[in-house]
Amino acid sequence: MASKVIHAIYTDDDLLLQAVKQVREARYHIAEIYTPFPVHGLDKAMGLAPTRIAIASFLYGVVGLGVAILMMDYMMIVDWPQDIGGKPSFSFLQNLPAFVPIIFELTVFFAAHLMVITFYMRSKLWPFKTAENPDVRTTDDHFLMEIDVANHDLESLTSFLKETGALEINLIDIK
Repeated sequence: MASKVIHAIYTDDDLLLQAVKQVREARYHIAEIYTPFPVHGLDKAMGLAPTRIAIASFLYGVVGLGVAILMMDYMMIVDWPQDIGGKPSFSFLQNLPAFVPIIFELTVFFAAHLMVITFYMRSKLWPFKTAENPDVRTTDDHFLMEIDVANHDLESLTSFLKETGALEINLIDIK
């Protein structure tokens, strides 16, 4: 069963943001928006839920902190204690000032790398994935709003989108 969507193309990000607000007020469903760069406030205008990626970042940092502490304790205190510059190596706490840079670096390393992996998995981006961009102009200087047509009058929706400032409106069959 094929469904139909309308692709409304805009040339200005402020115009797009205002059009998104108008389309949502008119109770039309926006399926997706394609932009050449991030548009500030677009997520709020679309009514998207806030992201939980900051929580994931914090948890990844905590994992990195734990791995760093365990690694430094095992390597420098348990496995092979060394007398470096006359510093005692009897306990982890006595050597903590020397371990702080390494602990910090591993915390940042784990948070950054696991965040990138999480972003790619969440976005379903992986090597050799084909692009899902419906119009190549949206990678340069145009903005595209994809609206579901189901149960709506096509002519009234088209005229409404023209009033919002759409430069071009196309009806697309999705399979």
